[in-house]
Order: sequence, then structure tokens, then C-alpha cells
Amino acid sequence: MQELLPLIFLITTVVVIFVNILGLMQLIPLFITLPMLFISIYLTIYTFTHRNVYRGGMRG
Repeated sequence: MQELLPLIFLITTVVVIFVNILGLMQLIPLFITLPMLFISIYLTIYTFTHRNVYRGGMRG
């Protein structure tokens, strides 16, 4: 599942960009589409950058 999350969020970002274009044409309110776009871009960047972060070893 961890390998699939970046792909899912990338596809979600592309879909939300299309929805945002509809918002720019004033078919959907922008106050709905812009937060969706921000959240999808944030989650996409987060999953690509925090994939292989070393979290330290066990002590003791």
C-alpha cells in the first residue's frame, strides 16, 4: 500500500486540477475547488518526500 499511495495522490491531483479548471470557468465555486487542489498537491508532495526517511535504530 505504501508504494501505491504516491500514484493515487498523483492521479487525484490531476483530477482536481481538471475540477479547478471547471471552477475557473465558474461552473463550480472556487472556494470549493481551491482547498481541494491545495490538499491534493500537499499530500502528493508529502508522500514523495517522506517515502524513505530513516527513523533511527533501536536503542537499548
